[in-house]
Amino acid sequence: VQFVESGGGLVQAGGSLRLSCVVSGITFRFNAIGWYRQAPGKQRELVAALGFDGRTNYADSVKGRFTISRDNAKNTMYLQMDSLKPEDTAVYYCNAAPGVADYWGQGTQVTISS
Repeated sequence: VQFVESGGGLVQAGGSLRLSCVVSGITFRFNAIGWYRQAPGKQRELVAALGFDGRTNYADSVKGRFTISRDNAKNTMYLQMDSLKPEDTAVYYCNAAPGVADYWGQGTQVTISS
């Protein structure tokens, strides 16, 4: 099983980024999926989750700014991030929801400058 993230980068506050995650080795369309992040010195936290039934769940800190989506035909999940803030700076990971220990990848770095 592999979850491979991409799309991170350095942007100014107020900007946007779109993260992608290609998933292999599982029946993607039957799994709930999630985006997580870990900032320096902090624990990894769930940012957004999307069930196989389309239900979504967002951390309060990103509600109204981030959107999780999936393309089951491409085994790919996305995180559209708008109105980015410096406090969104972190390494972002994709995984099942809840996260499975063996599925963690390298993540993608997102850095927001003020």
